[in-house]
Amino acid sequence: MHIDLPEKRYYGIGEVAKAFHVNTSLIRFWEKEFDVLKPKKNAKGNRKFTPEDITNLKFIYHLVKERGFTLEGAKTHLKEEKQKSLDTFEIISKLEDVKAQLLKIKEQL
Repeated sequence: MHIDLPEKRYYGIGEVAKAFHVNTSLIRFWEKEFDVLKPKKNAKGNRKFTPEDITNLKFIYHLVKERGFTLEGAKTHLKEEKQKSLDTFEIISKLEDVKAQLLKIKEQL
């Protein structure tokens, strides 16, 4: 899945949910379920997600929504094979970004 977010230091939960095409409640739920998600909170309690959080969310989304893992299965997978799987996932994400850019160029021709 290609996530189109601008380069920023922090992202609000609304723009993250919109980019993933999910409800904000799902993002909050995943935050409680997965230890790797630790968004910063401001004085009002609003969540601010870092680019690292976005990468972890992409990986969780990939495991749960695209590969069909259960939440427990995704948690186990993250703990046991995180680095190996994350490396593979990052390569796939970069290739998908390149594909999206090439398709955009093709449309412009």
